[in-house]
Amino acid sequence: MMYSRIVGTGSYLPEKILTNHDLERMVDTSDEWIRTRTGIAERRIAADNQMASDLALNASREAMEAAGVTAADIDLIIVATTTPDVIFPSTACILQDKLGAKGCPVFDVQAVCSGFIYALATADMFIRAGKCRTALVVGTEIYSRILDWTDRTTCVLFGDGAGAVILTRSDQPGVLSSHLHADGSHSKILAVPGSICGGKVQGTPFVTMEGNTVFKFAIKVLEEVVYEALAENNLQVSDIDWLIPHQANIRIIVSTARKLGISMEKVVVTLDRQGNTSAASIPLALDAAVRDGRIKSGQHVLLEGVGGGFTWGSVLIRW
Repeated sequence: MMYSRIVGTGSYLPEKILTNHDLERMVDTSDEWIRTRTGIAERRIAADNQMASDLALNASREAMEAAGVTAADIDLIIVATTTPDVIFPSTACILQDKLGAKGCPVFDVQAVCSGFIYALATADMFIRAGKCRTALVVGTEIYSRILDWTDRTTCVLFGDGAGAVILTRSDQPGVLSSHLHADGSHSKILAVPGSICGGKVQGTPFVTMEGNTVFKFAIKVLEEVVYEALAENNLQVSDIDWLIPHQANIRIIVSTARKLGISMEKVVVTLDRQGNTSAASIPLALDAAVRDGRIKSGQHVLLEGVGGGFTWGSVLIRW
């Protein structure tokens, strides 16, 4: 049987750090208010001349180096992003050109904060179907450009960054299963309800959110999608070695872990230093845990995310 395995991870964070104390001078908030409600202390902000593809390029090169592959080896690129460089071409096409990877299929996935889960699941299916051998999967975001910096309920939450993985074909299990869901009836709860018509923006080009509704929905579906993955693979909660959730809010992460009966010692958290980086948050956290040695061969790693749409999903991996 054919499987896909992650053989390299990489990440990139912009140089500029925006702390909670910096935000105190920009909007009516405080370090204590942000920390207690979100768990965030600082986030990264892309430079004016950086695009999502630039962040993705740095993360991709790091993942490729870790995997020992070159651009010539890559035969599929999937980029998860809510903040593409331009309307079109896709950010994946732009990244492909910057990497010098010629001819392979490339495309973007737009599932907001669940984007990396969707992209990873799609790449796994390509490999299992025998359609490619080596895939580059990237989550990259520049949320700082779609935030209203006078709205303290949203501008304190998000940051910029990119994470990437290299997937290759294997006869040994790696990605065990993926589980994807969506419910468009909740599309207005978390959105950027703007569009372009005649060269002008119509609607609101900034993130809008019903915080309490998002919180309740996220905890519910994140718990469900974990149990779905475990049932598919005849595993118990105790079999999970590492839970890597989307880094949205520490209260959501802690509440989900508590409902599942998972110790926070087995949960990877990067939220405090990076904020919510949407589609980039899961690969960024994964890379951090791989590089510091927490994740070891043979362990079960469960990735889970929920985002605007609403979309949600999980991917269970045997490392």
